[in-house]
Amino acid sequence: MDLRDRRGVETDVYQPAEDSQLLAEAVCERLSRGENDESEDDRLVLEVGTGSGYVASRIADETDVRVIASDLNPHAARQAREEGLEAVRADLVSPFADGAFDAVAFNPPYLPTDPNNEWDDWMERALSGGEDGRAIIDPFLASIDRVLAPGGVIYLLVSSLTDVDAVVERAGEEGFSAAAVADESFPFETLTVLELFR
Repeated sequence: MDLRDRRGVETDVYQPAEDSQLLAEAVCERLSRGENDESEDDRLVLEVGTGSGYVASRIADETDVRVIASDLNPHAARQAREEGLEAVRADLVSPFADGAFDAVAFNPPYLPTDPNNEWDDWMERALSGGEDGRAIIDPFLASIDRVLAPGGVIYLLVSSLTDVDAVVERAGEEGFSAAAVADESFPFETLTVLELFR
């Protein structure tokens, strides 16, 4: 993984990769379909775990919705603000108002990681999903409904390494239906964007 930003400077911020691109393309395509009765300008979208701000920037540029970017990593929140995004430091959705967002996008840390081998740095936090790859996904699914507006949707990127069926089952336990809206296969994993809805 490249740990340098687009200027070639080493960074503590997750930079765009294949997963970022897949999520951005899927969200932009789905939001551009105009399936929502509101005009695009009235819709508010949250990207959780924005990293460099790549996905949030693409959504803002390609759909004209208002986008809020958030990340637990203070370096990521700062970099996203430097890219011109409305960005805040946040742990998942904790600081946001009830029913605020028409859509939420999230490319969570999903790589299964032996807890005895984890490092305590920002890049490790951006990648490590705990033993089963779902250590961040499960709390996200448990908390996300509170900030969704009626009819709101979630776009969640998951890896075959995290057991997509287990993620879908967990989403179902939280009352969501799931549909795969994009996927891409690599030699070591398949990435899937799930659309979660009530």
